[in-house]
Amino acid sequence: MAKVERIYNVPLRKGFIKAVRYKKAKKAVTTLKEFLAQHMKCDIKDVRLGKHVNQKIWEQGIKSPPHHVKVSVVKDDSGVVNAELFGFKYEEFNLSEDKKDEKVKKETKPAVKKEETKETKTKDAATETKKPVVKPKAPSTEKKVTTEKPVAKKASTESKPAKSLKK
Repeated sequence: MAKVERIYNVPLRKGFIKAVRYKKAKKAVTTLKEFLAQHMKCDIKDVRLGKHVNQKIWEQGIKSPPHHVKVSVVKDDSGVVNAELFGFKYEEFNLSEDKKDEKVKKETKPAVKKEETKETKTKDAATETKKPVVKPKAPSTEKKVTTEKPVAKKASTESKPAKSLKK
């Protein structure tokens, strides 16, 4: 089976128009994958998108993806479909040996630190004497009950000056 190369202008709007606003870009990606799986006659798991297509879809955020995307698609002999934005070449993502070594080093360092901290904690705990912990008293939430009746205000005996009416 030979390589199959095609260029598609994929309409994404119909796929994400009824999606919730905060899921529109995700829905656009799945719509693109479904479209390519249908037209390239493969399983949706075999469709791989390039980084430029992904950046184009997510460029304006999750709430407003583009309505159309022009994509160049290549189907390999193994049945894997690689899609990239038109004008770009699909790049396979591989970790180089240097990065693999760095990744292994990063994984081993935290484990060593954890063991060291456990040992120091046990040594510190053995040397320290236990001190009693005194908790501060919380303010009481009880309501104070009063039996006194509120005193009503007495009317003042002084006469108030009459309002003057101006005509």
